[in-house]
Amino acid sequence: MPKTFSVEMVDEAREALRDVVKETPLQFNRGLSEKFGAKVYLKREDLQVVRSYKLRGAYNRMRLLTPAEKERGIVCASAGNHAQGVAFSCAELKVKGTIFMPKNTPRQKIDRVRALGGEWVTIELSGDAYDEAYTTARTLSDAKGMAFIHPFNDPQVIAGQGTVGAEILEQIKEPIDYLVVPIGGGGLVAGTGSYVRSKSPQTKVIGVEPVGAAAMDAALKAGKVVTLEKIDTFVDGAAVKTVGDLTFSICKNILEKLLLVPEGKVCAEMISLYQRDGIVAEPAGALSIAALDQLGAELKGKTVVCILSGGNNDISRYPEVIERSLVYQGLKHYFMVNFSQRPGALKRYLNEALGPSDDITLFEYTKKNNRENGPALIGVELAKKEDLQPLLKRMDDLGMSYELLEKDSPIFSFLI
Repeated sequence: MPKTFSVEMVDEAREALRDVVKETPLQFNRGLSEKFGAKVYLKREDLQVVRSYKLRGAYNRMRLLTPAEKERGIVCASAGNHAQGVAFSCAELKVKGTIFMPKNTPRQKIDRVRALGGEWVTIELSGDAYDEAYTTARTLSDAKGMAFIHPFNDPQVIAGQGTVGAEILEQIKEPIDYLVVPIGGGGLVAGTGSYVRSKSPQTKVIGVEPVGAAAMDAALKAGKVVTLEKIDTFVDGAAVKTVGDLTFSICKNILEKLLLVPEGKVCAEMISLYQRDGIVAEPAGALSIAALDQLGAELKGKTVVCILSGGNNDISRYPEVIERSLVYQGLKHYFMVNFSQRPGALKRYLNEALGPSDDITLFEYTKKNNRENGPALIGVELAKKEDLQPLLKRMDDLGMSYELLEKDSPIFSFLI
């Protein structure tokens, strides 16, 4: 098994995977193209057999297992999408697999892994993030001599993911100016970016990470792989504390730039994709598209390809997606208001503090006897973000005692 990656391995993987993976469409997106004055294409890996590109790398690695490795079975760790690729491959190749996933993995992804793998896989939930599941899986792999199928830091996995780039170049009819790729551990951008750059040197490869889990950004700044102490796991498909040493060594040579996108912006893009195009993207799937605003005028007149990496989204997460989107856009705010405990105090707030288009979405208040004042937790949704300052001024003019809850407030994190 090779220890290094080469673009020639992508061509080999492309041939080996032709009858396994679906050749996903490269779709011209009119709305995004008009917005940026560019030709914007979406590579729809959300339409893959397991609803993400991860099948490519998992199967490409597992097809090369020796008879002895197949007999012992395999182990992997995943935040969800790699697990589905491994589960599908286990069933296809008739290999027993033990799959470790974080305890907070969306139920939809766990159910899909079980459905895809059937009797061939055993699911174990371990830790609160991918990295903890990874440690547990590695322990089992080492103890029993079972092959570990890494989600990103493996040459054959990288080669499999690189077939996304091979397909893009076969499908597009014009030179690509920008290739925008989401980054978790770095396998997709390492494989796809390397392959596209080898065939199209003028193409700029743009990596995108969520602000709350920017492990590749930290590594590039430090000049070496580092481990983040804490991450936001909301963009679960890209939430890793440590990128691979192999993917890092590749990325530092192929990335034109690395962009960081706030989780709230990702949520806003998920909603926009659904409302504008009928696309159900998972958070990591929307990352590349959510980054386009940061490139802005740079894209005018250019040809841009964004990899929409996955569509494994649990519908139960949408209330949180909507909430994070509204907060990011400045349309949702929370206050602790200290009301005078006298008749008419709330009525005055409603009539004189709130604007005509301001809407109360949350009100929590419990009357306290023998007290002059009592706190209330209030959520307010605005029609436009510019309405916040007039609201604050009216509350000040009324002499109200209040606190606008910030994102680092424990109460705020409890609400979102």
